[in-house]
Amino acid sequence: MAEFWCNSSNHTSLGCTPSKALHGIEPICGTMPIYTGEPAFLAELAVNNENLLAKSSLVNRPSAKMSLKFYGPCKVSEHNNTSVYRLDLPPVLLRLDAPEICRLARLNHAFRGAAGADFVWEAKLPENYRHLIGYVEGGGEEGRRRRRRAGTKEIYARLSRPVSFDDGTKEFWLEKSKGRVCMALSSKALVITGIDDRRYWTHMPTTESRFQSVAYLQQIWWFEVVGELDFCFPVGTYSLYFRVHLGKFSKRFGRRVCSTEHVHGWNKKPVRFQLSTSDGQNALSQCYLDEPGSWVLYHAGDFVSTNPRQALKLKFSMAQIDCTHTKGGLCVDSVLVYPKGFQQEKVVTGKISEMRSS
Repeated sequence: MAEFWCNSSNHTSLGCTPSKALHGIEPICGTMPIYTGEPAFLAELAVNNENLLAKSSLVNRPSAKMSLKFYGPCKVSEHNNTSVYRLDLPPVLLRLDAPEICRLARLNHAFRGAAGADFVWEAKLPENYRHLIGYVEGGGEEGRRRRRRAGTKEIYARLSRPVSFDDGTKEFWLEKSKGRVCMALSSKALVITGIDDRRYWTHMPTTESRFQSVAYLQQIWWFEVVGELDFCFPVGTYSLYFRVHLGKFSKRFGRRVCSTEHVHGWNKKPVRFQLSTSDGQNALSQCYLDEPGSWVLYHAGDFVSTNPRQALKLKFSMAQIDCTHTKGGLCVDSVLVYPKGFQQEKVVTGKISEMRSS
């Protein structure tokens, strides 16, 4: 009765009862039909009826008593054939972002249990999350079995942390609010003209890079940075950026200082950014590099992924090829791929001179 009273009382912050916020209906005093999902019982489900469905979870709990026993109540919205039903899941949790679900779980035991349900987190994961979890290393055969048994909440939490591949030169992660895929490629994963000649380039260790190292250009005539990427991106539109910094930065007496005395040549001619995909998408833009002293994301172009189960091959470049003058004083950190509209740093978009899909 105490639990029923709590679930049927209006909360000032919610503006409704916890039962209404979680399930979309007011609490029912009495019994409700419970179905296990067996075909014999599924035939008894009726459209527009409220039903509790038995839970089947692969999450290992210290005690079976701690596991949720049922989902619901869920309304049966459509009956396609003898054993196929479409259910209206609790609307509130499915509309919330991942951090909001975690905050809602602090309200009471009912919300905490619902926030751990597999179907809630599966709706937040990308379509090809089972392919993405395959990049997670460790544990050998036992680790693979453990990942197969993991619940969707555990998978979401693991993919929200950076997952490295290709010898640590590339990594991807899910941004925590929407569960969209982000990716970063270090300067060591790029083909940089003259990178092996210390007269032109050096690798500079720094804590300002997620890869702990950046490529610093001292002086060169032919500037060109090229990269390729094969990856199964979830369906959506993505933007590709080059993360660069004009000037050589360091720390002096605990304070960050930036020297721009070697920065030259970038105001003579714009830098050209190119992006192409294996399915015929192309983007071309150009702009001047004129933002010294801070990290800037230069937008190379956008692309669209339509098949999450097929690898999309990207080719991209950043170049200023003009042998009439030298250029230098540039740090190249990484190439970033973000869902379109998602950004965490200052972004500069150049003039787009051509963009097509063939």
